[in-house]
Amino acid sequence: MTDVAFVLGTRPEIIKLAPVVQACQRFEVDYTIIHTGQHYSDSLDSVFFDQLELPEPDYNLGVGSSSHGEQTGEMLIGIERALTETAPDVVLVQGDTNSVLAGAIAASKMDAELGHVEAGLRSFDRSMPEETNRVVSDHVSEYLFAPTEQSKTYLLDEGLSEHRITVTGNTVVDALLRNREIARQKSNVIADLGLEGTEFFVMTAHRQENVDDEARFRELLAGVERAAEAHDAEVIYPVHPRARDRLEAFGLDVPDRIRTIEPLEYLDFLRLSSMADLILTDSGGVQEEACILGVPCVTMRDNTERPETIDVGANRLSSCDPGQIVASATEMLLKGNDWENPFGDGDAAERILRALPLEIKSREVAQ
Repeated sequence: MTDVAFVLGTRPEIIKLAPVVQACQRFEVDYTIIHTGQHYSDSLDSVFFDQLELPEPDYNLGVGSSSHGEQTGEMLIGIERALTETAPDVVLVQGDTNSVLAGAIAASKMDAELGHVEAGLRSFDRSMPEETNRVVSDHVSEYLFAPTEQSKTYLLDEGLSEHRITVTGNTVVDALLRNREIARQKSNVIADLGLEGTEFFVMTAHRQENVDDEARFRELLAGVERAAEAHDAEVIYPVHPRARDRLEAFGLDVPDRIRTIEPLEYLDFLRLSSMADLILTDSGGVQEEACILGVPCVTMRDNTERPETIDVGANRLSSCDPGQIVASATEMLLKGNDWENPFGDGDAAERILRALPLEIKSREVAQ
C-alpha cells in the first residue's frame, strides 16, 4: 500500500507534478508514479524525468496517440490495474488531459481519495475536450487544489463545497523557480540556434482547434509572420508532432520568418522562452510560464482558462486572425513586462501535501 499515486502522461503534467513528487521525497511520503504514455515522443516527456531529477515511473502504460475514446479507455484499464496493485490512500492528477480524466474516473470508483491539482480552470468553451476533462475531474475530486482565488470562485459557482477547495498557488511557480537558474547554467540553446544579440519570438501551436483546422492554421501562420515582419524579428517554432503531421497533411508552407525546429527538452525550452522578446502560443501552460518569467505573451485562441494572465497585463487574446495577432503583438511589446505574478510564491507543493490526510514523517510541513 502506498500513500500517494501520481497519474500523469504529458510534459506539462510531469513538470507541474514534479515539485509535489519532490516534496513527497523530502517529507518521506511513500508514492507511486503511473505514467500513461499519452505523449508518445521520448523528446516530449521521458527526458523530463532525468532533467527534473525524478525517479523512473513505477508503471508506464505506453498508451500513445489515438482517438479520445480509445486513448481514455486504454488508460482507464491500465490505471485501474495499477491502483488495485498499489492501493493508494490518495490519487493526484494535474490539469486537463485525457490522462487526468482517466485517472479521475478510475480513482473515483475505487477506495482512494482523489485530488485535482490546478482545479477550477475554466475557458467556458465546451467544444474544447480539455474543458470537459477539467469539469469532470473537479466534480469527482475530494480535494480541489485551486491555483488562484479566481479558480476557487469558479468552483464555488458550480456548487462545489468550499471544504473541498484549497488555494495553493500554481506548482509551475515551484518548478520555474527551481529550474530557471539550472537552465541558465546548463542550456546552450541560445548559442546553438544563433540567437545571441538578436530579437526573436517563440511560438507554440498544437491545440486541436487550431492545427486540425486548415484555414485556421493557415491564418495563424500568416499572422505570426506579419507580426515578425512588423518588428523585424525571427520566430522560433518548436513543432509538436501533432502540428507537424497537420502541416504535412495540409501541404502548408511555413513562412520564411518562422524557423521550425524539433521539440526542445525542458531546460532548453525554458531558457529559450525566458530570453524571448515575445511568446505567441495556444498553450495554457506556456501562458503561465510567460507570465511568471516576465515575457509578454499573445494567446492565439478565442478564450483562455488563465484569465489571471490577462487581468495583470501579461497576456492578450488574439484568436487566429492575422490582424489581431499583429495588433496584440505590438501592444504587448510596447507595454513591456511590468506586472505581478498572480500564481503564488513557489510553495504550492507543500500546501498540497499539508491539505492531504497524510502522515508527514521527516518533519512537519512549514505553515
